[in-house]
Parts: sequence; structure tokens; C-alpha cells
Amino acid sequence: MFRPACLALALSTLPALASDQPIPFTYLEFENAVPHIDLAVCPVPLAAPGRFCRVTTHAEQINVFVFSEDGDQPLIAFQSWPSDLLVGLMD
Repeated sequence: MFRPACLALALSTLPALASDQPIPFTYLEFENAVPHIDLAVCPVPLAAPGRFCRVTTHAEQINVFVFSEDGDQPLIAFQSWPSDLLVGLMD
């Protein structure tokens, strides 16, 4: 028979799913899981010292992921733009 105490114990083993704390996403995890292109420089709104950027495309969006150069290189920012911004560059 399943008891309420067992349910409480099971739920307590999943704190990351039940909390408001962010789950870290490192560049190594991104590198292995997400097809992307390395950017030589970050777009102006995302550029800052100690950062590097990678770009992906999905659902008619250009997505830029920004990682810190420090430690495990965590994801620190993200921004998307509509892909139609590239139309003038492709002529």
C-alpha cells in the first residue's frame, strides 16, 4: 500500500523541479546537444567582456546563446530575432 509519507519522500528527491532556482546549463552541455554556429563576436546588445556567443536557427528565429568565459562557462543570456532580418544579406 502506498502511504502519504512515501509520496512526500519521493517528491523531496526532486527539488530542482519544484523550486524557483534556475538549472545551470553549461557550454559543454550546449556544445554536445545543440547544433550551432560559433560567432566571432557577440551581437551588440549582448556583447560584453568575458562572454562568447553561439547562434542557432529554429522556427524562423535566429537565437543567440551567451556564455560566460568563467568556470563551467554557464549560459548567462539568450535573445532571439526574426529570421527575416537576414533577407537583405542574402541578395
